[in-house]
Amino acid sequence: MFIDEAKIRVKAGDGGNGCMAFRREKFVPRGGPSGGDGGKGGDIVMESSERHNTLVHFRFNPEHTAQRGRHGEGSNKTGRDGDGIVLKVPVGTIVFDDETGDKLFEFTQPDQSFVIARGGRGGRGNARFATSVHQAPREHEEGRPGEEHVYRLELKLLADVGLVGYPNVGKSTLISRISAARPKIADYPFTTLEPNLGVVAVGDAKSEVSFVVADIPGLIEGAHTGAGLGTQFLRHIERTRLLVHLVDVSDSSGRPDVTKDVEVILGELGSFGAHLDEKPMIMAASKIDAVNKDKLAALKRYCKKHKLKLYEISAVTGKGIEELKYAMAEEVQKFRERELSEAVEKP
Repeated sequence: MFIDEAKIRVKAGDGGNGCMAFRREKFVPRGGPSGGDGGKGGDIVMESSERHNTLVHFRFNPEHTAQRGRHGEGSNKTGRDGDGIVLKVPVGTIVFDDETGDKLFEFTQPDQSFVIARGGRGGRGNARFATSVHQAPREHEEGRPGEEHVYRLELKLLADVGLVGYPNVGKSTLISRISAARPKIADYPFTTLEPNLGVVAVGDAKSEVSFVVADIPGLIEGAHTGAGLGTQFLRHIERTRLLVHLVDVSDSSGRPDVTKDVEVILGELGSFGAHLDEKPMIMAASKIDAVNKDKLAALKRYCKKHKLKLYEISAVTGKGIEELKYAMAEEVQKFRERELSEAVEKP
């Protein structure tokens, strides 16, 4: 089950109360205040993990409470600190304050951590209030309450390449052909109801390039307003470096104008925002084994006019698949080298 949104309520541990006590021991001529401090409440920490790829574990367990600190005791004994909680989330998770909508943190790498609720400070015991002119204080503090928040979690997949296009253009078949991913494949619209990730490796052992491909569920006209699968999965394209736009050039789609198909998808990417329409794009003429020559010719003219690379592929027969894989790998490698050089140039 793929869950990419969740709402959670977290409550850090309260601090323990400070103690009011006095020493009254045999053979101790001078007694005095001996109340210890309360322990600190436990924090709640969120940490990114590569072992998680969905937020489903928060769907059925949305409330998390850390342990409170133990109260202080006599003989200047400080209470034990409360145990904290570590919540694991997938890389790509964004934490929003549910009340204000503010973005608080974004997990972009494994093993990043962020304290989402801090435990309350323990109260001071009466021994802390003793002075030379106030030798028998009866003051003591209660522990401070731990922070309590409601957060909205949103997951955006971290993939190098995103496969986009109308439903049933062959995206799932393609990702199953170039990677070990095994998505559901069937001959009806919206077969894919959740994004599928696959790792693609190109080249030999010495010069191998591997990258992650995401099969984004089919888009239709009006997707940015919620039509079809709507904006539910458009955000997963935001972090991709490259888009591969599959266009069905066979007669099975029932849509005669391939250039209109392309314009509709590009329009949806632009209308969604996040500069999706500005991402580099490779065009792929899908189902070339059952090609309609008029559709293919129209798509070639469109790509030539807009200076887009076009690859003719058939995920069924395997035609053009290797060429497309190497083209994707080349583009991804360019972006990685560019990002590396920019990181080195930064002071």
